[in-house]
Amino acid sequence: MIAIINTGCANINSVRFAFERLGVTPEVITDPAQLAHFDRAILPGVGHAKVAMERLKQGGWQQAIAEYDKPLMGICLGMQLLCEHTDEGDVSCLGMIPGNVGLLEVGELTSPHMGWNNLCEVKTHPLTKGLSEQQQVYFVHSFAHTPNEATLAQGEYGNAFSAIVAQDNYAGMQFHPERSAKVGAQLLQNFIDWQLP
Repeated sequence: MIAIINTGCANINSVRFAFERLGVTPEVITDPAQLAHFDRAILPGVGHAKVAMERLKQGGWQQAIAEYDKPLMGICLGMQLLCEHTDEGDVSCLGMIPGNVGLLEVGELTSPHMGWNNLCEVKTHPLTKGLSEQQQVYFVHSFAHTPNEATLAQGEYGNAFSAIVAQDNYAGMQFHPERSAKVGAQLLQNFIDWQLP
């Protein structure tokens, strides 16, 4: 069973519908005490990181997520919240994924980075099964995680940034897999199938 954590900072329906298209019906939860009863969980998010972190703390999610020992994946802002710190609002985040989030340096390109873009530097991992170089996914963001040892795939827009990350039972996708057609569906299926060592 998959839980979708409802923090009030995400479009829950598009994520739920994406899983339903794969034959899985996730449950949207609003109480941190429910989290431990699920086999895996999704932390979606859109909006401002500082506001989202405040909601996580006020709702009691910070401890529940830290204690969760099954697969948990952040999507878009949810991925950034799993990292150690973000410059968006200059706040400490959940710290499950090593590294920090900073403003995406785009040079003369338009910000935010919005639309389809390639994935590159893809590493072998259960979450990247079936993924090949130059496949495209759908991004909407202006802040990004700097690539490090947790990075499984990168994107590039002005500079390289982490598109997929994983550390222990925690993972994140900077793009929106629920809006990324067949590639996104494959990645969500990989999350469903992900078995921890």
